[in-house]
Formats: sequence, C-alpha cells, structure tokens
Amino acid sequence: MGASQAGDPGLFGPSSVTWQMHGDPMMWVAGVRALYLQALHPRVVRGVMQNSDFRRDAWGRLMRTANFVGTVTYGTTEAAEKAGARVRKLHSMLTATDPDSGERYAVDEPELLLWVHCAEIDSYLRVLRRSSFWLTDAQADRYVREHHVSARLVGLDPDAVPADQAELAAYFEKMLPVLVAGPEAHEVDDFLVRPPTHPLFVPAREVLWRRVAHLAYAALPPYAHEMYGRPAPEPATVTRQLRATGALLRCIPARVRWQLPPKHIIRAMARLGPDSRPAPYKVGR
Repeated sequence: MGASQAGDPGLFGPSSVTWQMHGDPMMWVAGVRALYLQALHPRVVRGVMQNSDFRRDAWGRLMRTANFVGTVTYGTTEAAEKAGARVRKLHSMLTATDPDSGERYAVDEPELLLWVHCAEIDSYLRVLRRSSFWLTDAQADRYVREHHVSARLVGLDPDAVPADQAELAAYFEKMLPVLVAGPEAHEVDDFLVRPPTHPLFVPAREVLWRRVAHLAYAALPPYAHEMYGRPAPEPATVTRQLRATGALLRCIPARVRWQLPPKHIIRAMARLGPDSRPAPYKVGR
C-alpha cells in the first residue's frame, strides 16, 4: 500500500455516521428491503430486468451492490472514485423499453437514479434504527446528508438529493402516484421469496433466506404492502422481529462477520489502525 493511501480515511471516514452504520449485519436485511422498494418504480425495475440476468443472478446483484457500498464506505478515496466511475460508465451504456408506449429511455435518467438512491438510504436507515441501532434524529439527518457523496458517485447532482429525513419523507410522498407493483415487481417478489437454488441448498433457503426476505418485506411501508398485495404483520410486531434478528446477528463476533469477502472493514482497519473499528457506540463521538 502506498504511503498516500496508508492513512486515507476515504470519502466518509471513521467520524461519520455511515462508517459506524454500514458495519452492522442488519444491512443485509436493509438491502433486500431496498430491492423491494426499488421494484415499485416501473421504469427502474424494467431497466433492471431488461439489462441483467436478475432471475438467475439476484444473489450476485445483491453482492455487487454490497461490494459497491463497502468500497465507497470503507475504501480509499481512489477506490471509491473508481467504483463510482465504473457504475456511471456501465449505466451510461444501458437503455430500457416501455412495453406500453415503445419508448426507449436511458437507465441513468436522474429521476431513476434518485429513486434507487433514496430507496437504499431509507431502507438502511429504517431497518437499522428499528432493529435497535440507536441514532438520534440529528444523527439520522446527518446520515442522509452524508450520502450526497454516494449520490454524486452514481451521477446525481447532490443539490437535487434529499438532505435530511424530512426531505426524504417529502420525496416519497411526492413519488407515490408513480409507484405500482407491476408484473416485473411481482417477479422480483416471487424471486426474493423463492430464489432458484441447488437442491442441496433448499433447506438453507427455507430456513435462512426466506426469513430474511419475509422480514425485509415486512419492514416496507404500508403503501408498499398494499401495492404488492401481500399482508404483513403489524408494525409493532415487525419492530420486535427486527430487534430480535438484530440481537441474534450481532452476537456473531464482528471479526468473524468481517472476514467474509471482500473484507472492506478489515482492510480499512489495517490502513487506519484499530481505533477505526466501526461500532454503534462511536456514533456522534
């Protein structure tokens, strides 16, 4: 590692809310919730279905998203900027077609990128807070604001992105008339509940993955449950389930969890020293 990178905190750094939050295991449940929410925007989900092998590679897509989030959060400034450039270049080459009108459109239209961004930030924030990752409202607002950085990396104008929870809520309210659970959204739902699996792994899918998918779905806002047409437990029940799942996953030692490839946090701690270790109690310090 070059000397210029040895002490590089990256785009967020250990003093950010993002640095502490993104090391939490409930980010996986939050990521699946984001997929459900993103699929309710017809133009967004068509862009995904028409340009990727989502049905056979949804796990790969989730892993690539996790790798991007990990690189942007914990990587060097250079690594994060390169990851953003790759995403922008890929999106600039992709188009999708509206089956009703025949219109062909670019998947990197700002409106579509903004929906994907806001669905992710909302999901990360809501799932972690409901699962007992404690943040004050001021810290939650700071988290939303910090992600003007990730918005810029995917090609958005940071000034056009919600800067706090109130602006994020207003954005979702404004988007409600656009959202619908069309055929592609139901394909995503069917896949997430029953992803194709090698016969040897079917028991694991039933025991582990299905619980994650059901919990992620349950954590969606009520309007999303209405659109998908599947009921969910009462919000208080969902919050209890999120807290119980969070408590269980957080019992797995962080060092064990962080050994999973691609080891972004382990590498960040090697670069910046052990004091950079992410932990909930460090938020706001």
